[in-house]
Amino acid sequence: MLCTPICVLNVRAGHAGSKLCTPIGTRLGYSGGVTELEKGPQGLRRGRGARERILAAAQQLFRDQGINGTGMDQLCAVAGVSKRTLYQHFAGKDELIAEHLRRFDPDILPEVFDRTDLEPRERLLAAFDVHSPLCPFIAAAVELPDAGHPARVLARDYKLAFAARFTATAREAGATNPEQLGEQLALLLDGASARSRVLDTEALATAAAIAAVLVDNAIRAGHGRVTK
Repeated sequence: MLCTPICVLNVRAGHAGSKLCTPIGTRLGYSGGVTELEKGPQGLRRGRGARERILAAAQQLFRDQGINGTGMDQLCAVAGVSKRTLYQHFAGKDELIAEHLRRFDPDILPEVFDRTDLEPRERLLAAFDVHSPLCPFIAAAVELPDAGHPARVLARDYKLAFAARFTATAREAGATNPEQLGEQLALLLDGASARSRVLDTEALATAAAIAAVLVDNAIRAGHGRVTK
């Protein structure tokens, strides 16, 4: 699944059929904490497998304190696994970071862009109906200076694919310049995600209002063209 958003990214429960890789009404990607079954050693044995617990711990810790602020010892402690077990599943922290991002939104918001109950214009704006403190792809790119890092590569590919989904939907909507509109909306969503985090306030409502103006202007211009 911001984006995008900013990324990224939950459609609110009011939209029928929307779940963004999780059931309707839940948050995409970051679940906000480790469940009771995942906390203690006994509970861990009753809960998910070691690989899933490691990824859940990474998701929580990377969100709460950042990638660089999270050490492997702490990851192991929260996941309830030994270092040996962790390295049986992941060659190192770089691989764990990449897998953490890979699972966040693998299909690029299919529950927004692939919805058949919404017109193309509505799908473009539905991408802004999200709740995310900061897109994890942006967060990872900021923390990892090496452009060749596998997580940076994933982040770049995700952002390009996200803009491409906007562009394809803008073309369906009849925008005069779908590539331009797609890039504008992707940039707007990413900017709202970052601004919300920096100011600790909600910027997505403002971004959604701006997006509506951009979309409507582009569609009106497209429909106003004279075909020879």
